[in-house]
Amino acid sequence: MKSAAFEMAEGERLVVLGAIRSHCSFREWNLLAAHVRTNHVHVIVEAKAAPERVMNEFKSYATRELKRVGGNDDQKRWARHGSTRWLWDDRDVREAMKYVCEEQGEVMALYVAPDW
Repeated sequence: MKSAAFEMAEGERLVVLGAIRSHCSFREWNLLAAHVRTNHVHVIVEAKAAPERVMNEFKSYATRELKRVGGNDDQKRWARHGSTRWLWDDRDVREAMKYVCEEQGEVMALYVAPDW
């Protein structure tokens, strides 16, 4: 790594969560859950786009918002790639929801869709 790892404080986690929620609304994607941790983000979303595209758009919009609120422009925030998975059926979604919402340790910046 060329720079120190980026760790998000509470305010930054809330900015990232807000960016993800706003972008889902803009794209008309159905956000089921998002959990922004100190050094990574978990998101479960229904979108008519490949997971890699969704992830890259979230990274871009989150970075833009972090910079807008006064973040360091030179700070590398995200890994080049990330883990993406297709959730093919209701069981996959339920398992992912449990993992993202209940199995991450201390709850940080968490969003869960009202109907879940």
